Amino acid sequence: MKGRILLVEDDETFRSLLQTILEDDGHEVLTADDGLKGLQLIRSKSFDLVVSDLKMPGKTGLELFRETRIDPNPPLFIFITAFGRVDEAVGAMKEGAVDFLTKPLENPDALLVLVNRAIEGQGRAREYVTLKEAEAAGLPPEELIFAGQAMQMVRKLVHDVASTTANVLIYGESGTGKELVARTIHLLSPRGKASFVPLNCAAIPENLLESELFGHEKGAFTGAIQARQGKFELARGGTIFLDEIGEMPLALQAKLLRVLQERVFERVGGSKEIKADVRVIAATNRNLQDEVTQRRFREDLYYRLNVFPIQLPQLKDRADAIPLLAGYFLNRFSMQIGKKLKGFEKEALSAMEHYVWPGNVRELQNVVERAVILAQGTIRCDNLPDTVSRKTEPVPQDSRDALKSVEREMIIKALGKHRGNRRLASEELGLSRRALQYKLKEYNLLDEKE
Repeated sequence: MKGRILLVEDDETFRSLLQTILEDDGHEVLTADDGLKGLQLIRSKSFDLVVSDLKMPGKTGLELFRETRIDPNPPLFIFITAFGRVDEAVGAMKEGAVDFLTKPLENPDALLVLVNRAIEGQGRAREYVTLKEAEAAGLPPEELIFAGQAMQMVRKLVHDVASTTANVLIYGESGTGKELVARTIHLLSPRGKASFVPLNCAAIPENLLESELFGHEKGAFTGAIQARQGKFELARGGTIFLDEIGEMPLALQAKLLRVLQERVFERVGGSKEIKADVRVIAATNRNLQDEVTQRRFREDLYYRLNVFPIQLPQLKDRADAIPLLAGYFLNRFSMQIGKKLKGFEKEALSAMEHYVWPGNVRELQNVVERAVILAQGTIRCDNLPDTVSRKTEPVPQDSRDALKSVEREMIIKALGKHRGNRRLASEELGLSRRALQYKLKEYNLLDEKE
């Protein structure tokens, strides 16, 4: 597989040598003699790979590399460096560069091996992105999902577990991308071409959740006018993703445990055993060990699901990913509404990097969408919400207690307003009834007899 390569090198003789080697191997090569010209070419053309000198007058190769990271689909980079600067090249690899070579180039084949391997890998990645877009309605590329140093261990764990049959339990706050990670595991697995079927356990009323999971036979209950397949049947050969697994009622947890142990289930109202040929990935924003201690979650089910736990970091712990994520959302929403924007002003990007993002990546996405609608030319600080643009300092740890106190008071007021009616209170608060019950226990608001 041959590709289009940008060669950035200030030494004319060495640049000409590298260009000849690459073109003789069948690649299309464009050249630039400094980083600024290289950036202009990257902004105006598409490249599979950039081969760049690490140290150049003006804009260095490393600066060029870092500036391209905010692009939605940045090119791969291979650096060429003097032997004495190997540490810098290794540092660039930690930031996402493919590899490096040292000067002088003793063997042309060493360059071609690295270049061809990178371009072939890029081709496979593009096929994978295409598959993801077809299968998952525009799932972003891996580089976006795992952007930032804090996500590199997560990425490794995902690739390690994908090819196995192990159950996976993903922990993370709301908006951290638990479903995206689950979809990535599925698409990297041998089941990747089969269905990925998500179910949010908190969004389905308790009396309907069993039918949603396992299906039902005709006449199984009032309104069951015909037989219906559940999520486990729809996911046959593929993966089922059980989001907010901590919200699942105890009675249903026992039935899920049987599926995990025996790999069979029955529809509601049926007696025929159906084989459960599915992989189970679950997710939660709760501490399930605490839930087990409080007897709100079955210990045996916990150990069945927690075979391979993955903890997702909050966005405030991924500040280095914000330019890349924000750039991706900027391009996405600009294309959707047909607006051309040049990017973020430095002050706006700095404000976003210093904000704590309690809503995580989902909040960042909403903020950028709003800014794209408001902005003209570039996104400025005044296009951002006040909470973001004033560069809010990180929330002190003890402020979490203050937030819980506010939440407790809101629950008390809602219950008082509705004279203790939990259904009406939960609707006003935007919580499921089960979530409200959990909060009542957490804040010691239940009567002793309960």
